[in-house]
Amino acid sequence: MGQDIAEYGGVFKITEGFVEEFGKKRVRNTPLCEAAIVGSGFGLSINGMKAMVEMQFADFVTEGFNQIVNNLAKSHYRWGQNADVVIRMPTGAGVAAGPFHSQSNEAWFTHTPGLKVVYPAFPIDAKGLLLTAFEDPNPVMFFEHKGLYRSLTGDVPDDYYTIPFGKAKLIYEGNDLTIVTYGLGVHWAIEILEKHPEIKADLIDLRTLLPYDKEAIINSVNKTGKALVLHEDTMFGGFGGELAAVISQECFEKLDAPVMRCASLDTPVPMNADLEINFLAKSRFEKQLVDLWEY
Repeated sequence: MGQDIAEYGGVFKITEGFVEEFGKKRVRNTPLCEAAIVGSGFGLSINGMKAMVEMQFADFVTEGFNQIVNNLAKSHYRWGQNADVVIRMPTGAGVAAGPFHSQSNEAWFTHTPGLKVVYPAFPIDAKGLLLTAFEDPNPVMFFEHKGLYRSLTGDVPDDYYTIPFGKAKLIYEGNDLTIVTYGLGVHWAIEILEKHPEIKADLIDLRTLLPYDKEAIINSVNKTGKALVLHEDTMFGGFGGELAAVISQECFEKLDAPVMRCASLDTPVPMNADLEINFLAKSRFEKQLVDLWEY
């Protein structure tokens, strides 16, 4: 269920062809009412069915916020009712879409017990994690960076496969420092590391934020002695603050430098493309990476 996901195929054409393959009973357009979309998904769950709902843009999830953080997240704890709902969240900036269609709001949901939060960076992970989300009888917030929809390609197995939640992927391996990131931040880090072959870093793609792979982070930072947490979200209150706190607490005696964070500016996302580039964390990541390496 979602806005324009049926015959139109969704604004990003992710559900194109679904009506022809699965029929109108299973693929349904909805009114512009996110609370009703999420609430309907919860109602289906109560009646023993599975629902995948799409927020046309992650920004608009605010209209369904109560349904998610109070109803979906707490129903099993409160009265033993699972909430078998996957909420797909097209998210992120970098496409000059302005302040109402570009936000990174994953941290709103990592603060809510009862939810799982997934954020893949590659097509192969997106499929495996989405199938895991479908198998899970609990509510899952599934973030998909809309800037990657048309800019990134990769081989994806035709077979059915799942990827467990809470298991990070080590993209690069090195002893100089650790980079912890997810989503578009993974691709920013790859780009800058390829520009600086002298920097040998562990690059950790979290893939899921709740649960997250705490063990992988601690083992890496204990090895390298330096950590840089990177994300597209704004700095204050972002998920990176939690990661930085865990690293500081768990790895303090192994650290050779302060735990660093690189994030976007604490402002709304600019509409102007040049201002948006300056807003995004990527514009500051290279300098912070080199500074930490040289520390």
